[in-house]
Amino acid sequence: MSIGTIDRTPPPFFRQGTSALSKLILCSALALFLMVADARFAVAAQLRALLATALYYPQQALLMPVQALGVASDYALGLRNARGAEEAARLALARQAERASRVEPLLAENARLRGLLDLRPGLSVRAQAAQVLYEASDPYSRKVIIDRGATQGIVPGSAVINEAGVLGQVTRVFPLSAEVTLLTDKDAAIPVLNTRSQARSAAFGSAAVAGGGMEMRFMAGNADVRVGDVLTTSGVDGVYPAGLPVARVTAVDRKLDSGFARIVLAPAALPDGVRHVMVLEPIGLQLPARPEPAADAAKTGPVKKGGRK
Repeated sequence: MSIGTIDRTPPPFFRQGTSALSKLILCSALALFLMVADARFAVAAQLRALLATALYYPQQALLMPVQALGVASDYALGLRNARGAEEAARLALARQAERASRVEPLLAENARLRGLLDLRPGLSVRAQAAQVLYEASDPYSRKVIIDRGATQGIVPGSAVINEAGVLGQVTRVFPLSAEVTLLTDKDAAIPVLNTRSQARSAAFGSAAVAGGGMEMRFMAGNADVRVGDVLTTSGVDGVYPAGLPVARVTAVDRKLDSGFARIVLAPAALPDGVRHVMVLEPIGLQLPARPEPAADAAKTGPVKKGGRK
């Protein structure tokens, strides 16, 4: 190979053109010119719009994974918040249901207590409030136990009432409690007065009446008793004050083959579900004591014959 045929031009890496500083100055001047021209004459507005339009869909395609990740994160966060809110709402609903279930009994109890308080001023005997603890264990009797006893001044024979009328009578007294025999007990009896006819009689507890009730016994077949008559305490027994509601006549069976009528009564005060009662002191305790025969004889002295001392 001859020397004349060798390419003596330098390789591209070693070629020297316009200097870098000149290129920087030229590009900076061109950029400054374009910025000033665009600011004053908006020469690049159409170019920017074209580029923005061309790059819009690629940008949206590149943003889709990011947006999908954000949506998934928001969904998970919203689902967790919704479940938390649902759980809180369930708890609040349960608390409200529990509170509502307590409101109805409290309202009924409040009404009964108000009835007892309204009844107290009209009583002429001493009275004290008591609470029913439980029913007696004897299945063949109708008795309840109250939380007042001899320590609180309860005595046997005390009448027990509620806002509706007479419930029964104290038959047994313990130091801190007392046993009350209800009017629907088969051994219970109470003198009553028919408010319509003003006739006195007696009402007895009866186990033969469906659901537990009362009846009037030994009443003549032609007795002046009608369905709907209201019976109250007569006040002649020395136990119950007069005028307390006792029962209402629900059925009168005048049998032709018998001299007596079967009269069924419904108690004015239903014993089932009673919680608060009023215990009345027997009116006989407030009456003056009867003088002893020996004391009368001592006051009058010996009687002589002929009726003179």
